[in-house]
Amino acid sequence: MAQLDSTSDTVTDYLVSGMTCSHCVASVIEEVSLVAGVSAVTVDLVAGAMSTVHVTSAASPDLAEIRAAVDEAGYDLQDPAHAGAAA
Repeated sequence: MAQLDSTSDTVTDYLVSGMTCSHCVASVIEEVSLVAGVSAVTVDLVAGAMSTVHVTSAASPDLAEIRAAVDEAGYDLQDPAHAGAAA
């Protein structure tokens, strides 16, 4: 996994619903890692709740591309406006 360089990388959290296991996590990481500008992806899987996907990037990846990658993996990216409310 890429090291976080605090001078250039940013971390963006997204909520993803539908993931229930380590295979789900691996699928999302694989797909989101392919998005231009993404340098690292980690997933916090919480059973029975939305999972947080942490995307580290040097440039801001396009939200539509992140959404398409999560869709390709078979899961649902939630509206980023709800990310702060689901703690």
